[in-house]
Amino acid sequence: MKWIDRVLHLLGVTEGQTVSPPIDAAGKVLIVGSPNVGKSLLFNRLTGQYVTVSNYPGTTVEVTSGLLHTAKGVFEVIDTPGIYSFNPITAEEKVTYDYLFGEKVRAVIHVVDSKNLERMLPLTLQLAEAGLPLILVLNMTDEARDLGMIIDIAHLQERLGLSVIPTTATTRAGIRELVAEIPRVMPATGFRIDYGPLLEQGVEAVTAQIGTTGHLAPRTVAVLLLQSDKAGFDSLLPGRSLEQIAAVLSVVAEVQRRLDHSAYYYASYALKSQVSALLTETVRCPPASARPFRERLSRWLMQPLYGVPILILVLYFGLYQFVGVFGAGYLVDAIQTAFTAHVSPWADRLVQALIPWPVFRELFIGEYGIIPLGLRYALAIIFPIVGTFFIAFSILEDSGYLPRLAMLIDRVFKRIGLNGRAVIPIVLGFGCGTMATMVTRTLETRRERVIATFLLALAIPCSAQMGVIMGVMAGHPGAMGVWLGFVAVVFLTSGFLASRLIPGQGPSFYMELPPLRLPRPANILVKTMSRMTWYFKEVLPLFILASVLIWLGQLTGIFDFLIRGLQPVVRLMDLPPETARIFLFGFFRRDYGAAGLYDLQSAGILNGNQLTVAAIALTLFLPCVAQFLIMGKERGWRTAGAIGGLTLGLAVGCGWLAEALLRLTGITL
Repeated sequence: MKWIDRVLHLLGVTEGQTVSPPIDAAGKVLIVGSPNVGKSLLFNRLTGQYVTVSNYPGTTVEVTSGLLHTAKGVFEVIDTPGIYSFNPITAEEKVTYDYLFGEKVRAVIHVVDSKNLERMLPLTLQLAEAGLPLILVLNMTDEARDLGMIIDIAHLQERLGLSVIPTTATTRAGIRELVAEIPRVMPATGFRIDYGPLLEQGVEAVTAQIGTTGHLAPRTVAVLLLQSDKAGFDSLLPGRSLEQIAAVLSVVAEVQRRLDHSAYYYASYALKSQVSALLTETVRCPPASARPFRERLSRWLMQPLYGVPILILVLYFGLYQFVGVFGAGYLVDAIQTAFTAHVSPWADRLVQALIPWPVFRELFIGEYGIIPLGLRYALAIIFPIVGTFFIAFSILEDSGYLPRLAMLIDRVFKRIGLNGRAVIPIVLGFGCGTMATMVTRTLETRRERVIATFLLALAIPCSAQMGVIMGVMAGHPGAMGVWLGFVAVVFLTSGFLASRLIPGQGPSFYMELPPLRLPRPANILVKTMSRMTWYFKEVLPLFILASVLIWLGQLTGIFDFLIRGLQPVVRLMDLPPETARIFLFGFFRRDYGAAGLYDLQSAGILNGNQLTVAAIALTLFLPCVAQFLIMGKERGWRTAGAIGGLTLGLAVGCGWLAEALLRLTGITL
């Protein structure tokens, strides 16, 4: 829908630009590999500032591309989404699969974690057998060396018959050698995976039937055909007639009937066996007793006995103390005091001098004008909260803690229809629900993506909203405990019911673990600044747009009409009528409504119980308009509408229930 794209553009929620390959490009270079192996950092080392983000044609999956300038020409480097094997599961893995099989490329750089070769070399063997122009990059060699691992690079290169380059992308070690190798890499030849006698007979039969297969080795296509369903034949055999595909399908079906197990079983077993033999020849590892303390700490983080107390400490110091107390408390007070003392009086004088019409003055300096509401909320309230959250998130991300958190909570998440991988969009939701909703596309099944989108819309407050609410409740620890407990119960209960009601396959989970390391200050700074730039480009236009819409709504009387309609609803929760306004504003931005809650509490309009009920209902209220639009784009408008209606009903119902429980138990917060 073009009008939705225009609205998203106006709101600052863009999904990338169209990429046109450079005219003088010497060819495409694909960077492939599992997640968390340093692909993106290696991409940045190769391309520097020549970076463009776009959607892969026909999908909503973002792909990053850039230019690599060498003495031999200019190459277009493409950072593909993470992939584990030639059997894609998620939409992102399918994009990488399509790149590898859909067109001929100049070079394929397979990036692996030197510490986890056993899990990553199977894909290397598949790429080599496919006859692709392959370079194997052993990244993180410094960390493998710290663990006492010794890798015989020369012997590994000889056994595979391709270039093997050790790198440490964080220090640029090996980058020069990699750049020099790209222009001269040739298609891999002569490498062959032994699939065992039973599957080998089938591979030979299918290979004889399919003939030539473009830039891919016929053996690779034959093995994939034996593992594929009928729907995958068109992509593996492009340009073939229906009669030719039917003939191949007949041979494949006959081979599959003769096999004792699935072709996937035989192929996986063969790959595992050959990788084990290869590592026995080329890699020496220290005994488990000699591993450093960080390896033991890594295991503790994933065990409930140690991991849960550590998680509580991370939440207390990282979110409550740093984001809630320091960011939403100290920084907000300091910046807001300076804004009120210096910016507001100067802006009032300037607007009154330049604009003689009172109605237009209201747009800029009225109670809900651009300066006192839009700019003050964005700069004095939201900016310090988002900033402290992204610092905390960058520290957790750079330390390698988040994947271990995913392993820790995988069992709990499976109860709500998700798996540990969903921790990434869920945690990102505490930063920005719009961004997190886009990241749900990395989940494997549509069922998981719908459940995660629903939970993000319902019970995950963005950093600004959460920071403001925690700042408001800093002086009411009992109210904060009730708010956290109530929202957590709603999150788990809603997820559990959704997993039972939404049809689809149950979740599975597999994730590569990056190294556990001390966060690097430079990485934290770069990641924080990048996220702040992205977020601030979005939030400031939205706050200004919201101020304009509120001004128009008040001018036309629409907002007063909507607020009057919401007042009976808030009275059900025993809230004063003034709270109807903050709920309406919350639809424009969740943090907009939370900032209004801050004003009501500062004015003494809400007592402790009312503050708790309002915070619960506001947290569960409709997602902001930007998140709602992205929900429609990602999940479809019927699904987005159903989620919106459900969250609205649950917000009001849970607010009423919380008020009733507090009143009946006689608890005063």
